[in-house]
Amino acid sequence: MINRKYSAIVFDLGQVLIPFDYQNFINSLNRHKVGLGERFIYLYKENYHIHRDFEKGKISEEDFISTMLRWTENKISAEEFCRNWSDIFSLNEEVIGLLPILKEKYKLYLLSNTNAIHKRYGYQHYEFLKIFDKLFLSHEVGFVKPEKEIYQEIMKYSGIPAEELIFIDDIKEYVEAAKELGWDGIHFIGYQNLLGELKSRNIL
Repeated sequence: MINRKYSAIVFDLGQVLIPFDYQNFINSLNRHKVGLGERFIYLYKENYHIHRDFEKGKISEEDFISTMLRWTENKISAEEFCRNWSDIFSLNEEVIGLLPILKEKYKLYLLSNTNAIHKRYGYQHYEFLKIFDKLFLSHEVGFVKPEKEIYQEIMKYSGIPAEELIFIDDIKEYVEAAKELGWDGIHFIGYQNLLGELKSRNIL
């Protein structure tokens, strides 16, 4: 399909390697007050710039939590918020199973829009993360996808030219942003489709 040499494969985290679902969190709030979970999600979506700023590391964890607790009507503690708000992840074992195979031939990098709370309470203990050569997390580098600077962080760190990089993400806009920089990209829609895309490029 595409005749090019690849040196590194860059994976998104959420919904590719670790699917997430906020329903557990919504349910936990609703146990404190009927409808509180849905009300929180409404406010969260209406003020999504706060989430984005937190992912960029532009607002402190303390300030973010303060706002979140206000939206929960202070029905829960900061610790309870962090734990329940991060109890959203599961493992995509099929995709994770590809990592050791790919690592035999390619550098592996992780590129995620994420935040310090989800890292600490949600996913940092997952063993598969150790397979990656480096994690590029938005709140640590100060940029989010689809900003070109976050992709450039990988090129600066690795020294690998754009044409030898391929990015896998469930959000098409983020894949297209990588392609605009000269990367190849795969829009992740499921394991079987991903296998086909990798095989068509002779990556697998």
